[in-house]
Parts: sequence; structure tokens; C-alpha cells
Amino acid sequence: MDCLFCKIISGEIPSSKVYEDEYCYAFRDINPQAPVHILVVPKCHIESADVICGGNSLYVAKVFEAIPKIAASESLSEGYRVITNIGKHGCQSVKHLHFHILGGKQLSEKMD
Repeated sequence: MDCLFCKIISGEIPSSKVYEDEYCYAFRDINPQAPVHILVVPKCHIESADVICGGNSLYVAKVFEAIPKIAASESLSEGYRVITNIGKHGCQSVKHLHFHILGGKQLSEKMD
């Protein structure tokens, strides 16, 4: 498989790891949109939120269990945003389900 995030998870491509467990991997975004910008990806390849199903939803649940731990480790006690993009119009740039954690400052209410 020629998936960028699968290669990052396997260590084939280096990353700035923030968190890892049996189900997910989190690393700093190389083009941060906020002072804290971390990507959290399931370790099994899921193309997008459109294909979450009973067979892979455990990985998604584990990602969402990890997100508050990651946010706490980054001192995001004032809040943060979690975003996933789906498909072309949603600007999904990598076809591997991933969640952006954005924080470290007051974020805009607009989602442009």
C-alpha cells in the first residue's frame, strides 16, 4: 500500500511522535495551523470517516479515547478543536482517516 500515514506509522517515514498505543499513532503536523497541531491516525488503514463500520470502529473509538490524553499532555486545558476531512470537497489530502487536534490559542469561530 502506498499510504503516507501507513508509512509514518510503520516508521518508514520519520515523524515527530506525540503518542502511540496499540490502536493509534499521533504526531505533529508539518504545516501547523495553530500553536498545537497534532494528527491522530488509527493504526489500521481506514480511508475516511465514510467507511467506518463495525469491523473497524474499535480503532476509531480508541482514537477518541486517546485524544483527551494527548490534549492533556499538550496543556490544552482551555479547549481545542478536533477535525476530520472527508473527500475532495472536504479537502482530505491523505486517504487515511485522521483527526486534527488544534489548540494552544483562541481559535476562530469561522471554519473557512
